[in-house]
Amino acid sequence: MSKPFEIVFALYPKFDQLDFAGPYEVFFRIPDVRIRLATPDGGDLETESGLVYRGMEKLADIEGCDLLCVPGGGDQSAMTTPEVLGHIQRLAADARYVTSVCNGSLILARAGVLEGRRSACHWSFRHLLSDYGAIPDDARVVRDGRFFSGGGVTSGIDFALVVAAEVFGETTAQVQQLIIEYAPQPPFNAGRPETASPEVLKAFDAMFGDALRSAGGFVPQA
Repeated sequence: MSKPFEIVFALYPKFDQLDFAGPYEVFFRIPDVRIRLATPDGGDLETESGLVYRGMEKLADIEGCDLLCVPGGGDQSAMTTPEVLGHIQRLAADARYVTSVCNGSLILARAGVLEGRRSACHWSFRHLLSDYGAIPDDARVVRDGRFFSGGGVTSGIDFALVVAAEVFGETTAQVQQLIIEYAPQPPFNAGRPETASPEVLKAFDAMFGDALRSAGGFVPQA
């Protein structure tokens, strides 16, 4: 029996659930794939939305993987200690693919593995990539060699399908798309600042602006 293709999701307290759940939904049904969930401390983990995942492995116990994926989240402090960034560097060095969703790319960038590489990120934090030597790219899914990245949150599904096509072939990727009925028809064209109306931008600022600005994020103005 051939060795399964091993995917490691590097998770952390308050990570964004959909950044992880979208790609997980694409990958977990593919034959001969093994998915491992690891955190800095192992054990139970609470997402940004308050859901709890149980029985996580410790990043330090993961010897290697074929694909490393880092999702985004509002509080990334647990992932930016020298010890944890060292584990990200170690796993990224030998992984066939190094990937991220949303502002998870900032964790990879802070670990030094995206220097000189193009990367996607959530639109509000994309500009911060250049602080760590990465090259911000506004595409929904970006590939630069063995590095794949998705933009904000929902792009994780698109990203995972692109990666699945690369690793397992387009037919397998399209089968996964079919089983999850991924045929998006959003009711509004407000998914990016460029297309959101002034009214939506004002409401966005009132709801999220202060938190984003305090984290160094960009807040669009109406």
